[in-house]
Amino acid sequence: MISIIIPVFNSENTIEILVNNIVQTLGENYKFEIILINDSSKDNTEEKCKKLVEKYTSVVLYSLSKNVGEHNSVMAGLNKCTGDYAVIMDDDLQHSVDSLLELIKFGIKEKNNFDVVYTYFDNMKYNFFRNLGRKFNNFIANLLLDKPKSLYLSSFKLINRFLITEIIKYRSPFTYIDGIILGITNKIGRVKVVHDQRSYGKSGYNIRKLLQVWSSMFTGFSVVPLRLSLILGSMLSILGFIFALLTFIERIIDNTVPSGYATLIIVVTIFSGAILIAVGLLGEYVGRIFISLNKKPQFIIRNSWTNKKNTK
Repeated sequence: MISIIIPVFNSENTIEILVNNIVQTLGENYKFEIILINDSSKDNTEEKCKKLVEKYTSVVLYSLSKNVGEHNSVMAGLNKCTGDYAVIMDDDLQHSVDSLLELIKFGIKEKNNFDVVYTYFDNMKYNFFRNLGRKFNNFIANLLLDKPKSLYLSSFKLINRFLITEIIKYRSPFTYIDGIILGITNKIGRVKVVHDQRSYGKSGYNIRKLLQVWSSMFTGFSVVPLRLSLILGSMLSILGFIFALLTFIERIIDNTVPSGYATLIIVVTIFSGAILIAVGLLGEYVGRIFISLNKKPQFIIRNSWTNKKNTK
């Protein structure tokens, strides 16, 4: 069984085309389910999805109570899927069904033995802003998540049941799917596919959503920023002691230097460094507690629809 998870947001012009193409392409060759996660769309997306549920017994729709973003929507789909494998793909037709077929064929081969297979593209058809965000996202992931440098963290990927089971154990509301994956496994595959031009509308990713993703990467899956604070504090403290030594020597050589100046510089520098050290150490502990114990829900499902022909 293949579960195809599609987060949908304001995709009234594309979702019917995508689902129809998936059903026609996979057809009788695979047993599959299509899980649509409506992330509180503002257009007619939900009604279009409900018609697809009525049309196909393989389609299930879950509508979330508020917009939670792509990664939390994917988490909702992973919690509901029943397949041995799950494919995560976008709703904008840039991930073609031919590429979907290639990903499935490659990902389920026993000899490959991958927990996750990421797609990559020779020529990405994103706009300038999205490409800039993608490059920065890749840089941050290399820095914080111990990501293989050759790996592109595509939203279009296949994961096996082992990884699905482990991912849904994660309960923090600040979800970053790729960060969770990289923390679980190093059995990672790659397959090249075609990235199609966007046919309708514009990307749902704006600066606010990109900042939310980067914030989750920084605070949810790494304590590197806190450690950098600790390092900075240590450097300032060392710098303070160097200033102290230099001003002491200067006072010996030239006693015309104002008496309060040296003391002020030394005290401010040393204590600023000491404060940053304390904040870094405290942040290290608080950050770990925060990551472990935060109980805000990742998503809330308001309604769900399934084809009654598919229920027993």
